[in-house]
Amino acid sequence: MAQEFRLPDLGEGLTEAELVSWAVEVGQTIELNQVIGEVETAKALVELPSPYAGVVEELLVPAGATVPVGTPIIRIATDAATEEPPARTPVLVGYGPEAAAESKRARRKLVTAPETGMSGPDHRRPDASPAARAAARELKIDLAAVAGTGPSGAVTRNDVESHAGSAGQSVPSTPGSPERETRTPIRSVRKQTAAAMVRSAFTAPHVTEFVTVEVTRSVELLDRLRDLPAFEGLSVTPLSLVAKAMIVALRENPSLNASWDEENQEIVTKHYVNLGIAAATPRGLVVPNIKEAQSLSLLELCRAITELTATARSGRAEPAQLTGGTVSITNVGVFGVDAGTPILNPGESAILCLGSVTRRPWVHEDELAVRWVTTLSVSFDHRVVDGEQGSRFLSSVAAMLHDPASLLAHL
Repeated sequence: MAQEFRLPDLGEGLTEAELVSWAVEVGQTIELNQVIGEVETAKALVELPSPYAGVVEELLVPAGATVPVGTPIIRIATDAATEEPPARTPVLVGYGPEAAAESKRARRKLVTAPETGMSGPDHRRPDASPAARAAARELKIDLAAVAGTGPSGAVTRNDVESHAGSAGQSVPSTPGSPERETRTPIRSVRKQTAAAMVRSAFTAPHVTEFVTVEVTRSVELLDRLRDLPAFEGLSVTPLSLVAKAMIVALRENPSLNASWDEENQEIVTKHYVNLGIAAATPRGLVVPNIKEAQSLSLLELCRAITELTATARSGRAEPAQLTGGTVSITNVGVFGVDAGTPILNPGESAILCLGSVTRRPWVHEDELAVRWVTTLSVSFDHRVVDGEQGSRFLSSVAAMLHDPASLLAHL
C-alpha cells in the first residue's frame, strides 16, 4: 500500500518550508526514520526523517520548492505490516524525537537536486544563493566546481555565470539580467528576519547610547588566555570577554534582561540569561542563543560561542537554539566598523553592539599614547529600560573591559 508523507507541522508559528534537497530516489528502499531530505524553514536547516519504511514510489515536490505545511511531498510503498503510521509522531530533527529513534536512523549522503548537474553519492551540497542555484540548473553547472565569493564563501549567481563564461559556455542574456540587477526571492531566514526587524522597530521605542573605552588590558588578557592549553582551539576574542562582562553587568541592571508583555501589561524580568549571538550566515542573519549563560565560566562561554556560531553558519542551528533569547550581542567590529545602532530582537529589551578594537591615540596617565580602543553601544526598549538603567549598564560593561581585573572574580 502506498503512503503519502505530508510536510509536518514545524512549530514556532511557521506555516511553510523550502524543500532544499532529497536524500532518496524513486525506487530506493528506505527504513523507518531514515533521513529522506533537507528542509529549510525561516529559522533553521533541518533533516527530515521518514515516518514509513518501504520503497519510494514518487517524489511529489521538486527540490527547491517552497510548500505549505500539510502538502504531500513523497509517496512510499509500504508492506502490509507497516501500512499504519508508527505511534511516534513524525517530527523534524531538533523538534523532540526520542533519542533511541534518532540513533536508529540510517544516515545517507544527500542526493542533490538534478538541476545542479551534480552526481555521485559523496557529493556535498555547497552553500549558494537561490539565484545561484537557479542559474546552475539553467546552465547545467555543478555548484561544487564553482568558487564562491559571497558571505562565508557562498556561491552567487555572478559566480555561476563567471564560471560558465570561463568554460566557454554562453550565458543567456535576458532583460533585467545580472549585469544590471539581481533579484533574490525573499523567503526562509531573510523573510523571517525582515518581518521581525520591522515588527521590532515599529513596536518598541528604541534608544541607543554609546561609550568609547580604552581596552588595552583586556587585549593583553586575551593574548595570555590564548596561550593556555584549556583555551586551545576556542574563539578567544573580544566578543567573549564582552559577553562575560555583559552577563555580570546584568546582575545589577536586570531591567535590560526583561521583556514587555503587551497582552497582560506587565514587564517580565528574567532571572536567567539566554544570550543571543548575532551571526551572519549565507542564509541571512540569525541570532542563536546560549541557554543559561549566567552559569558559565569564561572558558565555558568561549566554548559555547565557538560551537554555536559554527553551527549557525553551517545552517544546522536547531529551532530551540534560535528561540527563547533574553538579551543579545552583535559584533560589527569584525567588519571594521566602529559602532552601530542595532535593532532589538522581538521579545527582548536590550542588545549590545561591539565595534572594532583598534590602536588609537589615547591619553594614558596624562600622556598621549597609542592604546587599544573600542566603542560599545546599547539599544534598549524605553518602555522597559530607563535612561539611567541603560547608562549604568553600559558604563559597567565598559569599566570591566577597561580594567578586567574587576571581572576576574566572575570568570
